[in-house]
Amino acid sequence: QVQLVESGGGLVQPGGSLRLSCVASGSFRSINAMAWYRQAPGKERELVASIRSGGTTHYANSVKDRFTISTDNAKYTVYLQMNSLKPEDTAVYYCNGQFQAISWRYLEVWGQGTLVTVSS
Repeated sequence: QVQLVESGGGLVQPGGSLRLSCVASGSFRSINAMAWYRQAPGKERELVASIRSGGTTHYANSVKDRFTISTDNAKYTVYLQMNSLKPEDTAVYYCNGQFQAISWRYLEVWGQGTLVTVSS
């Protein structure tokens, strides 16, 4: 069983910064990719940023130049550094991981989500 646990959400003023963390635990052979998604009230879940095992990153246009995704492979942790936050960044942020299971099967796992509120 593989689990993802997020932390770091909270209330921040517009223009402020937050760093989200997501730790993977359990048994797996490898991590193929990690990503952050978000879902605002009344909206569909959307991809914010992703990073593949080779280091290739992808960002949604709305967060480019403001957010940075990174990993600490030794700690099985992915981070999302969010700068210059805007009220429209308010959402529940979810960590997503794509793993190769012990059984060699593909495994996709979601975290429970962490709320980010940008408001004055």
